[in-house]
Amino acid sequence: MKIKSKSKKVNKAWLADHINDPYVKLAQREGYRSRAAYKLKEIDDELQLIRPGQVVVDLGATPGAWSQYLRRRFAPKEAGAGGAAVGELNGTIIALDILPFEPIEGVSFIQGDFREEGVLRQLEAALAGREVDVVLSDMAPNLSGIESSDSARIAHLIELAIEFCQVHLRREGALVCKAFHGSGYSQLVEIFKLNFRIVKKIKPKASRDRSAETFLVGLHPKSAR
Repeated sequence: MKIKSKSKKVNKAWLADHINDPYVKLAQREGYRSRAAYKLKEIDDELQLIRPGQVVVDLGATPGAWSQYLRRRFAPKEAGAGGAAVGELNGTIIALDILPFEPIEGVSFIQGDFREEGVLRQLEAALAGREVDVVLSDMAPNLSGIESSDSARIAHLIELAIEFCQVHLRREGALVCKAFHGSGYSQLVEIFKLNFRIVKKIKPKASRDRSAETFLVGLHPKSAR
């Protein structure tokens, strides 16, 4: 009984924090599906990664806040600084996730597991030979609580994203990956340094302070010709 009571208290505390979170409130006001949109916005504001006309792949896209941000950034100038959620689109957005994805106008969605060869073939078919300007990966595995196992799963997803970039990312391109501080993090940074000419580590303000979440950004892949 004590365990259940403690669990309820934790859930109530999380719910209270979530409801009162300024980024949650902002997302509701601005029509984003989650507060995650502001994590990408901060990264983009700092590094100027997203520009109209690009080809962008959004991995781990559900519920779709990053694709929404991209869609607004690709809206024509007359839509204003905030972009437009519908209408004309100057750019290509391909989203992928294991989970279902509520449609976003102008966004192509592939449902499947990025670790599976068949799903990668679908993604390559959608690209139709085009180079990718930016790969975004908000992918995260189901965590078991066993640090060594979880670190290996996270590393595997990031390594797959890097392998995809080695083939499809253009010379001036960028990869943005969710990572977590803890066991294996320093090794992930080294993997990025092996594969990209510039590596940035960013902890957006929109990421909760107590969260181990951070983002690794690789610019200008070394494998590009």
